[in-house]
Amino acid sequence: MSDATVTAATIRPEEAAHFGKLARDWWDPKGSSAMLHRLNPVRLAFIRETIDSAWGGDTESLRPLAGKRALDVGCGAGLLCEPLVRLGAEVTGVDAAEENIAVARAHAEGAGLTIDYRAGELGSLGMGRFDLVTAMEVIEHVSDKPAFLAELARHLAPGGLLIFSTPNRTPQSRLLMVGLAEAAGLVPKGTHDWNDFVTPGELGELLAGAGLAIGEPRGIAFSPTKGLHLSGDLALSYIVTARHA
Repeated sequence: MSDATVTAATIRPEEAAHFGKLARDWWDPKGSSAMLHRLNPVRLAFIRETIDSAWGGDTESLRPLAGKRALDVGCGAGLLCEPLVRLGAEVTGVDAAEENIAVARAHAEGAGLTIDYRAGELGSLGMGRFDLVTAMEVIEHVSDKPAFLAELARHLAPGGLLIFSTPNRTPQSRLLMVGLAEAAGLVPKGTHDWNDFVTPGELGELLAGAGLAIGEPRGIAFSPTKGLHLSGDLALSYIVTARHA
């Protein structure tokens, strides 16, 4: 599972090429990104819960991000960007793969949504700071993790919120996310290198190095009855916030 590419300075070129090849069927819920379609509602539930708590907004509002700027880094073809617009944000999506950005722009236009999509290196785009920065299923694909996190911190406004989701490096994630998921075709082969997965403790240390404080992680677990869901079990994957320390 991945919302894939980040910046030319931190992403491996083969990663950008891998995810660029998947661009055309990114929005097909039964295609190569099917797992992301299943994961997206879980991530959005966490985002909604978190922004309501962090910013004390109206929990009944349909547009809790109205007046906020949001940046999705490693946005792929826009699977998270579009719901963020519908939640009221002014959204920018960045990805290293030109193919992904082309598909994202076309899909947003077809949906009548205004999203500022950019292809290239985050640090060279001159976009300023954002109230909400998301990097979903991305850091495990980044070669220089401290540099990546420093760039995210630089784009986070004072009082802003950074949200990550990423697989944990555990025996369970090796078996399910790399072994079984890729073998069964649920995730494209070659998507994950288990050795690049980051534990919550490691992420906390990396974030501290970027001047950010990590929140309490929530697990993203799977069961036959619930599917993917938020959980106290961090063994497979987790989602977490960070803010300026």
